[in-house]
Amino acid sequence: MAAAYIVDAVRTAGGRRGGKLAGVHPVDLGAAVFDAIADRNDFDTAAIDDVITGCVMQGGEQTMDVGRNAVLASKLPDSIPAVSIDRQCGSSQQSIQFAAQAVMSGTQDMVVASGIESMTRVPMGSTATLYMKEGMGNYKSPRLEDAYPKIMFSQFMGAEMVAKKHDLSKDQLDAYALASHEKAKAATEAGAFDNEIVPLEIETPEGPETHTVDEGIRFDATLEGIQGVKLIQEGGVITAASSSQICDGASAVLVVSEQALKDHGLTPRARIHNLTVTAGDPVIMLEEPLFATDKALEKAGLSIGDIDVYEVNEAFAPVPLAWLKHTGADADKINVHGGAIALGHPLGASGTKLMATLLNALEQREGKYGLQTMCEGGGQANVTIIERMS
Repeated sequence: MAAAYIVDAVRTAGGRRGGKLAGVHPVDLGAAVFDAIADRNDFDTAAIDDVITGCVMQGGEQTMDVGRNAVLASKLPDSIPAVSIDRQCGSSQQSIQFAAQAVMSGTQDMVVASGIESMTRVPMGSTATLYMKEGMGNYKSPRLEDAYPKIMFSQFMGAEMVAKKHDLSKDQLDAYALASHEKAKAATEAGAFDNEIVPLEIETPEGPETHTVDEGIRFDATLEGIQGVKLIQEGGVITAASSSQICDGASAVLVVSEQALKDHGLTPRARIHNLTVTAGDPVIMLEEPLFATDKALEKAGLSIGDIDVYEVNEAFAPVPLAWLKHTGADADKINVHGGAIALGHPLGASGTKLMATLLNALEQREGKYGLQTMCEGGGQANVTIIERMS
């Protein structure tokens, strides 16, 4: 089978809810990362066969095919088609996998996988709640209700279930949350994100500013401060401090064939080694990355010890902690530059965002294999394994 290569991966620095990116339309966030792909790589952008854009809340400013609108707002040619997809939090990781599948099948040679999400401007859950408030129905059909009676699918509930099942205490979750901020702080100060972050010119009350630093990082975080945050659920163990942050952002990855490398004189940074997607229990929901990783490693003919860097999305602290416990992975290799607890989780943009961070971390550590996985609504999970080339 033909191979698929990653040439580049970029992202915006995250913006907090109501923060520095609140004034930027999500289409323009997407256009900024598409412009960066064009500017950073010397090739004829008209050769791009397709753009695949992950976006979870496809309503309001993120509707009418947000990916295509971002292409039209960017410097990419209008001749490039685009499609917007939703696999919940794994939407843009799935966009990478769809892009790779297109290239590996030989039907396309150059695809931009991407993600866009402004959680400030199109709030989480709004695409369901606005319809419900207008009496236009609920996503839970009669047959779905029969299959899962009186169950309200909830990631918060799933996170508590994961913590309980894997015997994870609040102290463990809080310590993990602090480590996420500390790693993100260290990575920022060391310039570890410089090669992946696209500078954005924004307007602030104080005047124009170039946004280059993830706004969610608590540079002064302390364990005492994290421990003092109130519980989300009485009797539970999870707080806002041990959960991913609401975030605005966009990200993009250029995926190409071997022929495109030759035709355009491009240098591959990584080869996509394995693509896996699985589904399991939609109630506990967030546990599926554990089992998806098992399957991906088996398919790839690798062991967890063969992987040099892991990106396991920090939707909630129990997820990476349960993943470490289940896989026996080296805790020093997980989310080495911090994760969504510190950097933010812009839903549909997180998959390609994590790939930008994984690729750069793998290069900086001179590792061979990197693994990325994401827990997703409906009890789904994607796993993507890459092999460093540069």
